Amino acid sequence: MSQNLVNLQIDNTILDPLDAAITQMETSLAGLISLTPEQRRTLMKMGEKSEAFCRAALNVAQQHSGIMARDFDIDAFQRDQQTLDLLRPRILRIAHLYQRVVDTEMALGSDQMVAALEVYGALKVAGKGKSLDEARRSLSARWRVSAQEPAAPPAGEGGN
Repeated sequence: MSQNLVNLQIDNTILDPLDAAITQMETSLAGLISLTPEQRRTLMKMGEKSEAFCRAALNVAQQHSGIMARDFDIDAFQRDQQTLDLLRPRILRIAHLYQRVVDTEMALGSDQMVAALEVYGALKVAGKGKSLDEARRSLSARWRVSAQEPAAPPAGEGGN
């Protein structure tokens, strides 16, 4: 193979503890919520500048609780801040791990495509034989253009 970006072997000795760890994360974070796309669009967002504003507002609310409406829940405001502070470093770690998993998936797919194209190229020049012709036709189906989804052949490929 002319490309081998990833050399990773995964089996049950890795998958079993990985699945257990993922299950543990799901259990530990059972309170996480899922927002609809509409909710994501309409929610008030907190950016970097807004975060400083929120922290200052929490301090004011704690120091001057008497000015707040009776139904204002300062404890919930404080819990949200504490939870956000505790969750953020974990979000960064999970995001970094997720990106590595996605990059590895992309590299594995690329390795597969490069290897498959090498096989296809070898079939095209390997000579004529009934079994090779069938195999070549089978692999060439990937490059056939359908009415719904045009696919460009690889560089140097003239179609079928």
